[in-house]
Amino acid sequence: MGSIGQSKLALSGKSGSASPDFEVTIGGRPLSTEVLAHVSGLTVDLSLDKAGMFTMEMSGIGEGQDEESLIDDDELFAIGQPVELKVGYGKDLQFLFGGEIAGLDPTFSSERPPAMTVRSYDRSLCLNRGTQNRTFTKLRYSDIAAQIAGEASLTPQVQDSSVEHEFIYQANQSNLEFLRALAKEIDYEVMVEDRSLIFRPVANGGHAVMTLTMEKELVEFSARLSATRQVTEVVVNGWSPKEKKGIVGRAKAGDVAPMNGGKSAASLGQKACGAAVEIVSWHPLMSQAEADQIAKARFGEISLKLVEGSGSTEGRADLRPGRVIKIAGVGERFSGPYYVTETTHRFDQQNGYRTNFSIRRNDL
Repeated sequence: MGSIGQSKLALSGKSGSASPDFEVTIGGRPLSTEVLAHVSGLTVDLSLDKAGMFTMEMSGIGEGQDEESLIDDDELFAIGQPVELKVGYGKDLQFLFGGEIAGLDPTFSSERPPAMTVRSYDRSLCLNRGTQNRTFTKLRYSDIAAQIAGEASLTPQVQDSSVEHEFIYQANQSNLEFLRALAKEIDYEVMVEDRSLIFRPVANGGHAVMTLTMEKELVEFSARLSATRQVTEVVVNGWSPKEKKGIVGRAKAGDVAPMNGGKSAASLGQKACGAAVEIVSWHPLMSQAEADQIAKARFGEISLKLVEGSGSTEGRADLRPGRVIKIAGVGERFSGPYYVTETTHRFDQQNGYRTNFSIRRNDL
């Protein structure tokens, strides 16, 4: 593990008397004491919208050894090597990142020893290489997600998307671009955690996994409330070539559950600017169920942008995108549950272990 005596990281945190700690495993083996001595920073960026990335910064390479020995270690830092990071406090370490080495960024200077950043990405990176043109027939989007997971040797964790589609075309898209486009249509999300591909409804209605208070855990917090882009209804217009008739799907405020049981995004938007309807007419439709699903998904997506916030707290491995957290001690209006969309976990000499996060909410 990256204990204080072995690493240059001067870690500090609020979690009792235990100090922040980490363990990096490459190729199934923990980093040696000699390698850990050169680790000066660790960063993990996780997001619902892009591949997770882990960067390990190494400084002072060359002190007491050949300057290029670590930079040229193509066995330890080989492209494609599996990487795993656990973080926590004391001996209580939790899994945070699993992926593969994808890049190396060395820096050379005449005034100091070489340095290097090791870049790793989660396994969604392999889904984003290359493009395909192919057709899927009589399948649900969740069926397609499971198929693509299998093609990438990932374990599918897929929730049934219910509606069967007559015809779906992957048009010169990578598998990841294609899956994200399908997910967006029906208010689903795509994530890769270690060796599993997750395809599920946006989980902003789940139970909060933690409470962060301004008095204790939070270092800082800010929020932005805006009702200017909210609508009172979404209408999806389409034409069914099979039934040779028009199809209309609709969604209103009652179709989306408020996260905190408060004033809905639609009602606040109506109060500010009156009723507003968003019309979706770009999507070919085959059934009423398809139209209704798209309308509800679009309404939910808009509503979840009513309140957007960001903050910083002591490092927590369980603070991850796709989870609900509660914010407390920031006033009655802005305290309550939020959906986490991005997190950055950072070990460095200045702040120890800290987690920054971005969140959203659909009511007030």
